[in-house]
Amino acid sequence: MNRYIQYMYSYPHKTAYRPLQNVNLRDYMGNLEGEGHGLYLHLPFCESKCGYCNLFSAAGCGKAYMDAYLDALPRQMKQFREILPGSTVFGSFTVGGGTPLLLDAKQLERMFLAVRQYMPLKDNCDIVIETAPKQTDEEKARLLKEHGVTRVSMGIQSFVEEELAWLGRYHDGRQAQKAAELLTGMGYACVNLDFIYGLPGQTAESLLYSLRRAVSLSPDEIFLYPLYIKHGVRLEKDGKAAVLDSDHTGRLYQSGAAYLKEQGYDQVSMRRFVKKKGSVCPGGEYQDCGFTGSLALGCGGRSYLGRLHTCASYRTTRQGILQEIEEFREREDFCSVTNGILLSDEEIRRRYVIKQLLIYPGISKAVYRDHFGAELTEAFPILLDWIRQGWLEETGDSFLRLTEEGLSLSDYIGPQLISEDVRRKMLEWERSNGREDDFLQGISEKL
Repeated sequence: MNRYIQYMYSYPHKTAYRPLQNVNLRDYMGNLEGEGHGLYLHLPFCESKCGYCNLFSAAGCGKAYMDAYLDALPRQMKQFREILPGSTVFGSFTVGGGTPLLLDAKQLERMFLAVRQYMPLKDNCDIVIETAPKQTDEEKARLLKEHGVTRVSMGIQSFVEEELAWLGRYHDGRQAQKAAELLTGMGYACVNLDFIYGLPGQTAESLLYSLRRAVSLSPDEIFLYPLYIKHGVRLEKDGKAAVLDSDHTGRLYQSGAAYLKEQGYDQVSMRRFVKKKGSVCPGGEYQDCGFTGSLALGCGGRSYLGRLHTCASYRTTRQGILQEIEEFREREDFCSVTNGILLSDEEIRRRYVIKQLLIYPGISKAVYRDHFGAELTEAFPILLDWIRQGWLEETGDSFLRLTEEGLSLSDYIGPQLISEDVRRKMLEWERSNGREDDFLQGISEKL
């Protein structure tokens, strides 16, 4: 069994989105009434493209090009502010990429000031940003602190030089160490460090070497990501995609997860490990996923507004991504929706189950019943199969949660919940782009 099928960080996937006509954000902004919703700003720029990256980001864009992108953001924010409900207060604000700290300090300052001017943020808003070792310096770190950033996430991936080179990362272990020491000493509420496992030739010893160095810095969170090599990325072009081994990756996962738990980190998903004692990491508490909305700024981020999910057309080539960025920069009407998906009642239920199932403490059967008017296991009988297989268990407070074995199979279990309609749309996108992921052919409808 290939346990590494797909990372289900959201549902439905962007490849299930389609062109939309006569859809306007004004009709869906009511989903952002009140507090508890998220604001996301996408900065789709990197110094270089990592060998495994298929995200919406472009490398090699100069300062003037990024300035022109920043010019468009206030125009978009102003239009959004005019149609936001008066009661809207965003409880979280995330800046993602790309590598947001590729921007220089003046550009970052400009971005934060524009958001504060136009967007209603909660006074104690959780502010999250991503970075990379080469783009992390003291000036930018202090600027983030001054602007209320509460969580900084940095992708290190490995402290082993040969592994970094194989992955196509452009930092070394020394740079990663220096940047991590800077961030963990800055006094943010939460610092997260990302690592990747599953490389050919990577051993439990080399993975643990990286994790020991990370733990010695006492970060609040550590994320462990299995290596995926998707169509079109540089590692595939270099002929390295065929050498991944699911069993090898699984053994590395077991070693890494066991070590982090021994070191006092709670595992709250297949990827996320949170320090137990004294941690005040934003998002560390239990949350119901799927009942709140999110508004995206910039080009490439997704807005979740009730039934409407929308973003720019999904592109993976540099040429296609730059084309979308150009269209964003020149756009006059940011409220007209041109691409996305309108979720049916069934898809809304599936989205909720997928998002809750893959994190601890799991799904509350009572919350599901109250919200959807149905019994969870009757609506999703496959959950009973997973209980029988030992992948799922019922806790004393009527939650269904993944067992330790089930948690390790998250990237196998999650894709089984993709609906037939969404699977078909994803497969159509793959074929129309001259590619095809095997898992789309293999997933059967079991619900």
